[in-house]
Amino acid sequence: MKWEPVHNCMLAAATQELLDRAGVGEGGRIVDIATGAGDQAFAAARRVGPEGFVLATDISPAMLAFVAERASALGLANIVTEACAAEELPRHHAPFDAAICRLGLMLMQNPAAVVKAVRDVLRPGGCFSGLVMSSPSANPFFVAVPSILRRHANKPAPASGPGFFALADAVILTKLFTAAGLTGVTITTFNAVYALPSSDDALLMIQEAFGAVRGIIADQPQSTQDAAWAEVRTILDQWVTPNGFAAPTQFHIASGRRPL
Repeated sequence: MKWEPVHNCMLAAATQELLDRAGVGEGGRIVDIATGAGDQAFAAARRVGPEGFVLATDISPAMLAFVAERASALGLANIVTEACAAEELPRHHAPFDAAICRLGLMLMQNPAAVVKAVRDVLRPGGCFSGLVMSSPSANPFFVAVPSILRRHANKPAPASGPGFFALADAVILTKLFTAAGLTGVTITTFNAVYALPSSDDALLMIQEAFGAVRGIIADQPQSTQDAAWAEVRTILDQWVTPNGFAAPTQFHIASGRRPL
């Protein structure tokens, strides 16, 4: 969890917009899909207040244990955690006024099934908002690093399937929501910056926190890994500013409602 504050700072404004788009407010019942370390669940819990309820779901019991411990430390007694696949959301807490998913939907094997499962646990008129990465061109940091590692590992880029940019196309994202029966679908594009003190810190964050990226090169000989990381370190300098490392990022927030 060392790098969570950096990640959460980068996503702070986008998270508030995500909650706004979902209509998260006082007294609401919210489900957070693929909660991870729970930052967006904590933000939702603060908004709904003591009369509200947040169900934080994830497939990782270890992450949910962290979320429960952190929620207790923060005095957020209105958060409950439950381990489940995103396609199999528990019905015993439904219906929900809103559902949120921050940077999880694009990594799902079957996002269509996930959105349909979310719709089914919403009350009529309830809203689902999901935050995903936008286009590769607007996220050069997330393109350059994996590309370098794949080249050194002699591995091709995935042709399709889950990944950073699986739902980057706003048209595909809109169809995903409408096909699941959600209405009034909107796509909002949101810019942010990955900020760290230096490119050395950025390299360390990638190596320690970006497991899927690190895994590209992890099975290679040490000499290959060293060469790959040396090139990554060099390319990171393009995002160094007088105030430190600052890599631009961009997201889409897709929102839609279960019909009345």
